[in-house]
Amino acid sequence: MAESSACCSEPCELCEGDGGEVLWKNQLCRIVLVEDPHYPGFCRVILNHHVREMTDLSPEEACSLMKVVFSVEKAVREVMNPFKINLASFGNMTPHLHWHVIPRFSEDRHFPNPVWGAVEREGLQYRDPSWREKLKAAVSKIASF
Repeated sequence: MAESSACCSEPCELCEGDGGEVLWKNQLCRIVLVEDPHYPGFCRVILNHHVREMTDLSPEEACSLMKVVFSVEKAVREVMNPFKINLASFGNMTPHLHWHVIPRFSEDRHFPNPVWGAVEREGLQYRDPSWREKLKAAVSKIASF
């Protein structure tokens, strides 16, 4: 296990707070809903202890974390019916291991570019106003790993 498993000397926003509305949690990680009006259904899977990289985890932890990420992808796909799902783990601004699960639609603000790129259009509102409740229900079915 690499040295970076210890918490850094600078404050970490994902160690100090949830990072969004918690939809599900176990000992390893939590699933949070990102409040972004342009990207409904955008979730993050955040490790509950501070590490920077996937290779800082034991093989068992890494496998369990990815099972959660893939379960969130499946739940988001079932509820949101996006054109595509983007999975990303950057951590350049917040060096605490977390995965982004972002539903993408052909009419979203940045499509086909990354959501952090230049805005291409205003974007459309998601059509199903009950998506939030449906997503919470789908995510709550994730079994503890």
